Amino acid sequence: MNKSVFILSAILSGAGMAYGQGAIDAYRISQPDMKGTARFMGMGGAFSALGGDLSTLSQNPAGIGIYRSNEVGFTVDLDCQSSTSTSQGISNDMSQTKFLLNNIGAVFTMRLPSMTFPNVNFGFSYNKAASFNRVYGGNIPKLSNSLSNYIAGIANGEGLTENDLSTTDDYDPYNPTDGGYVSPWLPILGYDGYLINPTGSGSDTQWFGQWGNGTSGTGSFKVHEKGAVDEYNIAIGGNISNVVYWGMNFDIVNMNYTMQSLWSESLNDAYVPGLNNEIVRESADWRLGNYYNVHGSGFNYQFGLILKPIQELRFGFSFHTPTWYNLTENFGASIDYTYGGNESGAVDTNGGYLGENEMCFRTPWKLIAGVAGVIDNRLILSLDYEWASYDKMKFSDPGSYGVGSGWGGDWDYDWDPWYGPAKTRAGELKPRGFGDYENNSFSDTNSDIRNYYRSTNTIRVGAEYRVTPSFSLRAGYSYTTSPVKQNLADNKEIIWTSGTMPNYRFDNHTSYITCGAGYRYQRFYVDLAYIYKNMSSEYHAYTPDVDNGTVIPSPQAKLSLNNSQIVLSAGLRF
Repeated sequence: MNKSVFILSAILSGAGMAYGQGAIDAYRISQPDMKGTARFMGMGGAFSALGGDLSTLSQNPAGIGIYRSNEVGFTVDLDCQSSTSTSQGISNDMSQTKFLLNNIGAVFTMRLPSMTFPNVNFGFSYNKAASFNRVYGGNIPKLSNSLSNYIAGIANGEGLTENDLSTTDDYDPYNPTDGGYVSPWLPILGYDGYLINPTGSGSDTQWFGQWGNGTSGTGSFKVHEKGAVDEYNIAIGGNISNVVYWGMNFDIVNMNYTMQSLWSESLNDAYVPGLNNEIVRESADWRLGNYYNVHGSGFNYQFGLILKPIQELRFGFSFHTPTWYNLTENFGASIDYTYGGNESGAVDTNGGYLGENEMCFRTPWKLIAGVAGVIDNRLILSLDYEWASYDKMKFSDPGSYGVGSGWGGDWDYDWDPWYGPAKTRAGELKPRGFGDYENNSFSDTNSDIRNYYRSTNTIRVGAEYRVTPSFSLRAGYSYTTSPVKQNLADNKEIIWTSGTMPNYRFDNHTSYITCGAGYRYQRFYVDLAYIYKNMSSEYHAYTPDVDNGTVIPSPQAKLSLNNSQIVLSAGLRF
């Protein structure tokens, strides 16, 4: 076998460095989305300086101060999703359709006997802040390496021996009871599925994958994501002399995210371990399936102002704290294989039982500013800018939110079972790079977040034209820059993924094109909107090999993730 069989060993050396603890997961559960009423979405979400809509309770809560009467309403959404993956000139399309409840809420006005403070308003709403639903997949027509070599690199980087990975009558590598070194799950699974093979013994052990001189093959992948972020808003606001409008919003947030992923390889002349650890050159067909779920609840706070110096002009500003989550995650993986066309089998992690871990997590800070103008009392033009600090996302130990339960049973180790050991064999915490040092199990994770991500900028523009006193037309546009630093987008950095989930996706940019119409009849209103969302992304089966400026790309595909939504709102003002 040539050097390409184990080149990943060189870049993954060092204890604890084989599983960048969840920086990728941090963005997965913090992804933004445009959800709300049909009027809000039809104008591209550019409502920071407008208000007077149920969606503003979770965008700029000062919008509640605009209300002069009570309102109740709801919004439903038909979301038609499609994806196109392209790799080496081959494209694959997938699609699905979901029916969602976007928003339901009410605002109540309390009039006060004061010209300076004419009213105080209260609002309550449910808002779907984000939908994670998407499915994508494709083929890699020509591989240049194998995930098995990546797994061998992890084993070499950790200095693992065959005894660390093999199961005996009195030793379970997933749940060791002898106080010995805890091995990462992916090499254990790879060893049981014959993806990696050792040479030597003890401290001289070296691991090799299935790819070597003369090996060729193809790959394929499929990813199914689902879940949502649901907000329950409690808002209060009012106005001062009909010039300054203020509001604050307290959010209780529930989040549930699930990913099921599948990576398959079909190799010719692969280096497969035989019964006596001898290497056999034969065909290898195998699949790695992963399941990951994270769920929990949290809270955040928002404060906002709208200034109306003249009737035709408004300025808006709002400040969003992060959402502070208390999260639980569950995970597991399996491999099924066929070698030489006749030897087959299947293995899974931890005897088929899911692992479990608990943590706290902080999402980005956000600032939103906007300006809106009203022309001839018929045309509204609105512009918003939003800044979000994705490099400030942060994981932390359960602490006051609760104590981690390890494996969900009696196991209680001083390490993080999903993300890998927080300590080296010598028992000392070892941060991965330079920067601020954190004395907790997630110091490496938070360092990765700062290295991978940057702040995003979002521009939203919207317009509404009142054709008649009862009928209006709307249009809007929104664009969000990529949260990923350029070095990562250019495959110039090693990506540390979590546990047995080596695949990841990086988003480039997200854009929305929207339009809609609204009809008012006395106190009743109905709004309809169409929203087209495009998100450009890149799928990677595992990290690229970066060594001394030389880059060996991992299998990857360009993704175009599209959503066509039809949104309907109805409500009553009284």
